[in-house]
Amino acid sequence: MPGSNGGTHRVQSLELCEAWDRSKAVSRDFQKVFCMAIGWLTVLKSVPWAEVISNAPKVADGAKKLWSTIGRKSPAPQADAAREEPAHSPDDPSVAALQKRISALESEAADLHDQMLASSELIKALAEQNTQLIQNIEANRVRVLQLTGATAVLAIIAVAGLLLALAANAG
Repeated sequence: MPGSNGGTHRVQSLELCEAWDRSKAVSRDFQKVFCMAIGWLTVLKSVPWAEVISNAPKVADGAKKLWSTIGRKSPAPQADAAREEPAHSPDDPSVAALQKRISALESEAADLHDQMLASSELIKALAEQNTQLIQNIEANRVRVLQLTGATAVLAIIAVAGLLLALAANAG
């Protein structure tokens, strides 16, 4: 399980932060930055990145489907309601009030439809950005692993060179 030992490290780090606070051995600014970074690292370690990466295309596809479904629908035509003949005479105050209320509701429904279109477009854009972000994170993770490997190889070469130099000087 990823980050299964994160709790132990977090407790040790929090104890370190508390010890620094009591001892005043480090500056307050350094302590704030370090302890805040520990919290963020703990949160980032607890994220199941493999699942996030594997589900990013599904989220983007879902947003595209939502956009295509909502984008095809058009608001209910308001002109049809206006063309229908009222059952009662237009002079009747209750019919006029109902027609006014129907017009207001149709207008509100059209506004809500426009908001829904805008929201689904935003969701689609966010899902696409999320997919790109996940791809960039994965690329950076691979680069970090490569750099770690290269650093380890260079460290081994440096230690071997140092040992050879010490052996040449000693002999």
